Amino acid sequence: MTTIHIPDDQSMRAFGADLGRILPAAAVIYLRGELGAGKTTLVRGLLRGLGYSGAVKSPTYTLLEEYELGQRHIYHLDLYRLADPEELEFLGLRDWLEGDVILIFEWPEMGKGVAPEADLEIDIQYDCTARNIMLVGYSGAGKALVLALEPKKES
Repeated sequence: MTTIHIPDDQSMRAFGADLGRILPAAAVIYLRGELGAGKTTLVRGLLRGLGYSGAVKSPTYTLLEEYELGQRHIYHLDLYRLADPEELEFLGLRDWLEGDVILIFEWPEMGKGVAPEADLEIDIQYDCTARNIMLVGYSGAGKALVLALEPKKES
């Protein structure tokens, strides 16, 4: 596990952009954190890092926001209001898993048993007005992302 200190929203977007630039073609990311912790801000940065220049909306009320960047498909889901994990099936989750897609789940515990296992988990915790991000890689790709995102130690 790696912890990164994020002092403000601009730094959160920059961290997201760094993550977006190194993401593989397919990945499952779990975002955890209280309401207002910066999960969607991180996703805005991630999409910018992938080259997306359009509006990035929170999926809090729509449950799902989809983005296409050439051949890449990114699905940003907020499961906070999900009544039953099986609702993910009605959204087409199984179809998405057949291609190279990036799946980003906010409140992934609400999709337990249906949502695919995470490659990377990002837990955002308040630290006064700043945030601390804890990164855990579960797959080989997820562990490689954590290593690539670790702050460089000065010698």
